[in-house]
Amino acid sequence: MARALWTRLVAFPLLAAATVCAYGQAEPGAGDAAQAAAEEAKAEQSRTRHQVEIAGSKIRYTATAGWLILEDDKDKPIARFEYTAYTVDGVKDLSRRPVMFAYNGGPGSSSIWLHMGILGPRRAVVNDNGYAPPPPSERISNAYSVLDVTDIVMIDPVGTGFSKPLGEAKTSDFWGVDQDLKSVAQFIERYVSQNDRWASPKYLLGESYGGMRSAGLAYLLQSQYGMNLNGVVLVSPFLSAGSGVDGAEIDLPHVLYLPTLAATAWYHNAVSPRPASLEAFMQEVERFSYEEYAPALLKGYTITPAEKQQVAARLAAYTGTSADYWDKADLRVSHTQFLQELQRNRRLITGRIDSRFVGPAVNPLAESMDYDPFFPAIAPAFTAAFLDYLHTELEFGKDEEYKVSAFGIEWDWKHKPPGGNGWMSPVPNTVPDLAMAMTMNPGLHVLVQQGWYDLATPHLAMKHDLDHLDITPQARERIRVEYYEAGHMMYLHEPSMRKYRDDLAGFIRDTDRL
Repeated sequence: MARALWTRLVAFPLLAAATVCAYGQAEPGAGDAAQAAAEEAKAEQSRTRHQVEIAGSKIRYTATAGWLILEDDKDKPIARFEYTAYTVDGVKDLSRRPVMFAYNGGPGSSSIWLHMGILGPRRAVVNDNGYAPPPPSERISNAYSVLDVTDIVMIDPVGTGFSKPLGEAKTSDFWGVDQDLKSVAQFIERYVSQNDRWASPKYLLGESYGGMRSAGLAYLLQSQYGMNLNGVVLVSPFLSAGSGVDGAEIDLPHVLYLPTLAATAWYHNAVSPRPASLEAFMQEVERFSYEEYAPALLKGYTITPAEKQQVAARLAAYTGTSADYWDKADLRVSHTQFLQELQRNRRLITGRIDSRFVGPAVNPLAESMDYDPFFPAIAPAFTAAFLDYLHTELEFGKDEEYKVSAFGIEWDWKHKPPGGNGWMSPVPNTVPDLAMAMTMNPGLHVLVQQGWYDLATPHLAMKHDLDHLDITPQARERIRVEYYEAGHMMYLHEPSMRKYRDDLAGFIRDTDRL
């Protein structure tokens, strides 16, 4: 049950429009099979040249779409690993040019969201906080890309995009916390070696579960490959299931989700009286979360009726719901229940990935949300824009099936943390990995980019995880946190898009030559 819960709540569940097919085809003859295997085990790429205007300058660049072949220790192919790299033309000294490896999360998500939302030189056009226009899908030059300050390599882990196991390898060899870290680290090392980037400043950028991946990679790359990083960028990060999954009979996540429930109610004018400042309101709710709500939950079911009613009244006032609702829930309402309840009387459901979004409730009597209105609003437009871009402008993959998401994924959530004396942690948590990486590499800096209206990875869970990094005060000074008035994919909101680009570009400029 725990695995199913993590898969449902932690994962970045992407669009139903993405198809899921078995990797195998009809069984060929022995000769055909050998030839097909040999063809699959070849690296392929398409290189095209383009131009984009960023920050008033024209940037000429090469786009390389393709895949590398990963091998085991016996030099047998085990996977093809697909990527899209954007490299600025005319750079004479690559040691002075940063390179950033970026990916989404899931687990089981391709990178089209970051790719077509903010990082790539082209982006999809959608309506923020509403449904994207119907086809034809539109894409435009992305003036908010950071290609002017760093080369960018968009990664699709095995099971997503065009990446898949080869030979005798199985998806289970890649679908797990540590399995994923191993394969992505192997790809990064291979790309760096083949493209002469060992001397370049290096960055990782991961969104959602990509935060757990980045924290683990920062330690694995330097400990196994001797590859120090300049920076890790955590976008709406999920770092630990112990703090980031509510509704699993663990009290801590309820405490950490509360401020974002309150921010959502504030946005939809459900809080009365409504504070003028969201930031000040969040500070108040965070204090209540730690100083009153957490102690009440720690008392379990022995809490007195009077104290329970008092806390329920405060919870109701902060979240625009009723004290009776919280009382009946024993003060423990999951975010999926809250999103169904908040606007139930209007027959509306509130978004999870971005709680500014709303949609009609399928079943107004349901206990928790039937679907996330965020996805039908934006996902089809992203998918159409990306696949047309990939096939026409990048001239790659027209005869292949691109997997936007891997559905029905069986993820192995165990993780072996550094210094764990060989024990596997049954609850995934790469906070210790990031702490060790920052301790071992005094040049490693961290930027966190977080939306206020993100109920997939709420901001107080992120703060809690950062506060539990076992690092020195001096190392803690190397962490920056930026907030945005949007949700999980804050770059859909144009004011946040501008701030996102400024924060990220500034972070890279500040840390690429320390």
